[in-house]
Amino acid sequence: QVQLVESGGGLVQTGGSLRLSCAASGSMFSINAMGWYRQAPGKQRELVAALNTSGGSTNYADSVKGRFTISRDNAGNTVYLQMNSLKPEDTAVYYCNADIKPWTGRSFAYWGQGTQVTVSS
Repeated sequence: QVQLVESGGGLVQTGGSLRLSCAASGSMFSINAMGWYRQAPGKQRELVAALNTSGGSTNYADSVKGRFTISRDNAGNTVYLQMNSLKPEDTAVYYCNADIKPWTGRSFAYWGQGTQVTVSS
């Protein structure tokens, strides 16, 4: 069974940095894409950053461009989100997402449990 386990959230002051990690484990054929979403209270979940594993292309929300960086480890099963120059509006629960193909059948989207990021002003 595939699992995504996140870590790295916490409380930080405005202008500070945090690094989120998401490790995929379990039986899988390939990981097609990995990304981070966030959901603030009363708001819809939104894409923060995504990484296509085949070509390495990345995509960022306009609100985080130049401040956040998504990357992947050499083994390919862990994705990171380096968050710099954090703002109070970055406060949200951050969710890891991965499009994973099992050994048989079609790909599925998996979600992590979420990790809280709070930026104090």
